[in-house]
Amino acid sequence: MIDLDTVDRSILQNLQDDGRMSNTDLAETIGLSPSACHRRVRRLEAEGAIERYAALVNRDAVGRGVSVFVEISLESQREELLDEFEAAVQGIPHVMSCHLMAGMSDYLVHVTCEDVAGYETIHREHIAVLPGVTRVRSSFAIRTVADTTSLDLG
Repeated sequence: MIDLDTVDRSILQNLQDDGRMSNTDLAETIGLSPSACHRRVRRLEAEGAIERYAALVNRDAVGRGVSVFVEISLESQREELLDEFEAAVQGIPHVMSCHLMAGMSDYLVHVTCEDVAGYETIHREHIAVLPGVTRVRSSFAIRTVADTTSLDLG
């Protein structure tokens, strides 16, 4: 874990809110000189507190507004099978995230698609043929109530 002071937290919070904020604007917002702010941001990047920068795409606007949460069970927990499954699932273009789980299912996969027919294709051509899959349970999101990419660093 990285040791963060209040200035670091403020930098991270502001960049989470607006990753395109200029260094000058960020420095002014948090009360540092531009050079000191730049050094802090570079240190946060080097230490891994800032993993990457990205644009958040509106899924509805690009025809991927349907979210499906897929619980997947495998035939065993053998390390080779887990590795094979994880490598394969990363190659599915509509997968937004995949999590190894404790509980009833081995993995929880978040898939986005255009509609139910689109998910049927993804299921048939990609998910059902993943290595070691014995059970797939899919749940369609009706409406997103909360969705953020911003960590509360307060």
